[in-house]
Amino acid sequence: MSDDAQASHPYVGLWVTEDGHIRHELLPNNRYVEARGNRERAYLGRYKVTGTHIDYWDDTGFTADGDFRDGVLYHAGMVLRRER
Repeated sequence: MSDDAQASHPYVGLWVTEDGHIRHELLPNNRYVEARGNRERAYLGRYKVTGTHIDYWDDTGFTADGDFRDGVLYHAGMVLRRER
């Protein structure tokens, strides 16, 4: 996916677990910010969406991935829903 297409994909925005503890903000510049509880910038990194799959590369070297299905992000055993 080109950088322009990546920046405008429909998954840009905030994704949150039901309890609000984990919050993934997918930024339009292919970067993400993950908040955990009171830690607003617990993890920072880049991401790439291919179809409905997302790959994450944390700035510390950690990698992860997930999938979007029916408006839900499934990531590392977590279920995140779009916050509007």
